[in-house]
Amino acid sequence: MTYIPISPKERDAMLATVSVKKLEDLFEAVPQKHRFPALSLPPALTEMEAAAELTELANANETTRELVSFLGAGMYDHYIPSVVDHILRRGEFYTAYTPYQPEISQGTLQAIFEYQSLISALTGMEVSNASHYDGATAAAEAVNLAWAQFRGKRTKIVISPTVHPQYREVIRTYTTGMGVEQAGDDPTLDLEADPETLAELVDENTMLVIVQYPDFFGRVYDYTGLSEASHAKGALLCVVANPLALALFKTPADMGADIVVGEGQPFGIPTWYGGPSLGFFTTRKQYVHKMAGRLVGETVDSRGQRAYVLTLTAREQHIKRDRATSNICTNQGLLALASAVYLSLVGKQGLRQVAETCYHKAHYAAERLSKLPGMGLCFSEPYFHEFALCVNQPVEQVNAHLLEHGILGGYDLGQDYPNLKDHMLVAVTEMNTKEEIDLLVEVLLEVSHD
Repeated sequence: MTYIPISPKERDAMLATVSVKKLEDLFEAVPQKHRFPALSLPPALTEMEAAAELTELANANETTRELVSFLGAGMYDHYIPSVVDHILRRGEFYTAYTPYQPEISQGTLQAIFEYQSLISALTGMEVSNASHYDGATAAAEAVNLAWAQFRGKRTKIVISPTVHPQYREVIRTYTTGMGVEQAGDDPTLDLEADPETLAELVDENTMLVIVQYPDFFGRVYDYTGLSEASHAKGALLCVVANPLALALFKTPADMGADIVVGEGQPFGIPTWYGGPSLGFFTTRKQYVHKMAGRLVGETVDSRGQRAYVLTLTAREQHIKRDRATSNICTNQGLLALASAVYLSLVGKQGLRQVAETCYHKAHYAAERLSKLPGMGLCFSEPYFHEFALCVNQPVEQVNAHLLEHGILGGYDLGQDYPNLKDHMLVAVTEMNTKEEIDLLVEVLLEVSHD
């Protein structure tokens, strides 16, 4: 919404239109004793005083501007070119609402179309929607797509225990009351087992198999075999992907995935204390009618000029309650634009360079950390820019020690995986310098000697 100030003359004209003489008359329906209650509020502040107080409160927070961060687990500290924010703050984008009227929304519609095109190219899939709230929501919507595709005749989903714990929790919430059976979603299972062992859980009642790429521990697997096994049973395969990794590794489409979803936050979106964020959703063309959210298409107008429109579903499809493909229809349009701008700025080679930088820095950090006394890597599989590190002490205490040295430590894996008590998930991005990584090693060496 945009605030548009009015002049006294305009105000009086509006009051006259509704046959009211003064502004106070608009409140006659409110009982007198409730109109202007005495509020226990502190004295009013000037704008300068209010700004100073809010700044003081904000400065109490510690951010990645002040701290060296090795915390990831789904939200990552990446460099964001200044142009991204400059474009987002343009009024036509910053205050844009859902572009139902194409004749006045061509800019927004084209921006969304470009975003869809970029995400489709990155994942290798045929169609992309105009985004969801976040990666977890997108993963849950994949279940809804499978449910719609099989019309409820199949009721089982197989979820790898190495899918992000919060994603699995959101999926459980979404499917409450649907009669969906879930298999594999057990954090106490063998986390070192090959993902293809999930095929043993797939049967004729399975509608969807969900895996993560790289998985929650940063490990990179080829899911081609699992895809073939799932398809042999008639089930769909959904891959929850880190989009940055797709600039470096085999695409999920090449593995045979039917749905590719994930968190778009690495592309031009700050961590922002966990949100707002961007959930991308792509699939094969044959499932587009079952896909939730909005889709922008390219066409020509009556004069033969290129034009963009919301396509395939009418506006009413998003408000049909139980008959809609999904009741979650608000897309993060502004953040989709941020990702499109980011991808356009860095380009294909630039994106690969960012991914390679993250990869090499993470491997340098892992090599040094694994040599510390009493510490070591949890897994031997190839990994991207995140890895699980055994610290042999309560992670909470280790992170408290790191924080004393201005370092934001890794994610405590014991919170979600009982078998990984005293293990932390360390994330390294292009933002971490060699000196910062060496500092992390130095401080953890102190911890190992305690």
